[in-house]
Amino acid sequence: MVQPLLALAPTLLVIAFFLLGPSNWSRHQSWARTITCAVVGAVALRYMVWRLFETVLPYPADGANVWWVWIVFVIELLAFTEVVLFLILMSRYVDRSREADRLGKTFFAREAQDLPTVDVFIPTYNEPLDVLERTIVGALALDYPKDKFKVYVLDDGRRDWLKTFCAERGSVHLTRTDNAHAKAGNMNNGLRASSGDFIAIFDADFVPYRHFLKRTLPFFSDEGIGIVQTPQHFFNVDPVQSNLGLENIWPDEQRLFFDEIAPSRDVWDVSFCCGSCSIARRKAVDAIGGFPTESITEDLLTTLSMLNKGYKTRYLNERLSMGLAAENLTGYFVQRERWCQGGIQTLYLHNGPLRGPGLSLFQRIMFLPMSWLVQYVVRLIVLIVPIAYLWFGALPLHFTGVADYVSNQLPVLAAYFLLMLWITPTRYLPVVSSAVGTFATFRMLPTVLSSLVRPFGKPFKVTPKGTGNEANSFDAYTFTWIAAFIALTALGLLINLVPETAQVQGSFSAIGAVWSGINIVVLVIASLICFEKPRRLFQAFKLDEPANVDGTPGRVVSLSLDKAVVAVPPEVRFESAQVTLRLDGFEPLQADLRQVTQRRGDISRTGDKRRFYLHLYYDLNGKERDKMIVKLYTGRYSQDIPDIDKVAVSVNLLLRAFGRTRTVS
Repeated sequence: MVQPLLALAPTLLVIAFFLLGPSNWSRHQSWARTITCAVVGAVALRYMVWRLFETVLPYPADGANVWWVWIVFVIELLAFTEVVLFLILMSRYVDRSREADRLGKTFFAREAQDLPTVDVFIPTYNEPLDVLERTIVGALALDYPKDKFKVYVLDDGRRDWLKTFCAERGSVHLTRTDNAHAKAGNMNNGLRASSGDFIAIFDADFVPYRHFLKRTLPFFSDEGIGIVQTPQHFFNVDPVQSNLGLENIWPDEQRLFFDEIAPSRDVWDVSFCCGSCSIARRKAVDAIGGFPTESITEDLLTTLSMLNKGYKTRYLNERLSMGLAAENLTGYFVQRERWCQGGIQTLYLHNGPLRGPGLSLFQRIMFLPMSWLVQYVVRLIVLIVPIAYLWFGALPLHFTGVADYVSNQLPVLAAYFLLMLWITPTRYLPVVSSAVGTFATFRMLPTVLSSLVRPFGKPFKVTPKGTGNEANSFDAYTFTWIAAFIALTALGLLINLVPETAQVQGSFSAIGAVWSGINIVVLVIASLICFEKPRRLFQAFKLDEPANVDGTPGRVVSLSLDKAVVAVPPEVRFESAQVTLRLDGFEPLQADLRQVTQRRGDISRTGDKRRFYLHLYYDLNGKERDKMIVKLYTGRYSQDIPDIDKVAVSVNLLLRAFGRTRTVS
């Protein structure tokens, strides 16, 4: 048994290592990552050895509780396996931007007529015009010789109004007689009607930046590259950001994968296509017989099928497009359930990680859907363990003392959290990240189980986006589960405070109480996500550019397709609510002045601390609207959150818990 004073020593050593090492190293250096991940792995291994030999094997095998002890340990072993794979993956890093610069100089040194041809595919089914117009107009504005690329709108909705819109803009509207094999079948129909050397793919809600082709095409100088994938960025907030009241201070949920995990996967040649915002070599697509139709996630299976034929997927971690994140909880779960089911489907397919030819052992392991299979089971067990103990006295392990527990488990938690804070400093906070994962558990775990039993039981479903998708709802199903776990945990604590009703006693009670308290905090935060907030259909972009309103100079500080906010000096007055707005590059706009606001504390370019903000609404049509789409959505602006303000996150979560929100600018 560890002496109480020595119990904290391993944790202090872990903290000292991070203070002396990683905090002074660049997280973009592979050697620094390798050392750090190795240390964290060693700490985790020490913990698992202790768990097996000190808390599992010594447990008496003469009662039913021994099964519970082994169940908890096996699930913990699965979690350990996933963590080890994650550590191996994240132990290396690559930034392909310099490579893109170098390859681009050679690739575009040739004459324009010698450049390869590109087909831009925009598969669509039921998306409205307000979603599609941005993507189509943005794709047509790509900075590439006009005779070298065509934009194909692959319309599985067979809509006449979309055919008219495409004809007016100069894109090819393509339909088919049925919707067989959903998106994959739609794109295969596009393959038959097109002939470009490369195929760029953008979902109906993603707008390519103008330089997308100039940054991605040079990688195909290597004949072994079949796909180049780029990250997905968003111009709206996702339901997690919105429902937690963290719109401007917490990044969207997918940033951890696209900004941090995907680049590391690329180093190991286990990067994979994510569908939208990617470009593929037609020769490679033809080699696998077109886009695979066996799975509802044709993108992942395309990568695996190409690996079977020797073609790799490369990842360029640059913002080269912008699109719509899931706008409400319905879309959020439709999207993630599709990803989960598709990943599990690959286990059953001839070209998947288990059976597909041409894959190395490492690639087979790294393409297993471990995260889908493990994370939700682990999160559920984390919630159940203290409840089982508080209500029934069911110990999850042979407990030798608080000091032993602190000496062995606390260093693992400290090492993992410090690693994540170092390696993903702007994308992760332990409590909030855990709450988001816990929130998803109650809907995603049934999907995992059903996908294992009937992997092909659910058809492809399109994520709802845009107009017609405004309804906000309360996720009663998830909230009921969360409320039940909060109640069971809290009541379990209460009944054990009274000696007459107490079910537990001994040293583990302190651990159980702390564990329960943490779970309650995480569950409360998770419950907040269930309450959907009203959302804005069009997101405005923050900027600072000159403007003129009825002859008065000002600064545009916010701009969207239908509204501008212009800062002007406080002494300005307007005789009418109908004003003329002049922006660089646009014809004069007739706008309605509907609101004037004042905000103190921000200093204008003239040094005046007071400015009036004019809220101007206008109606753009035709070429002027297309110009605004190109201006806003094709590369000049972003909605990125460069850092996490931990104090602001904490304050906003507290306010949200009491039904209030605070707008952070």
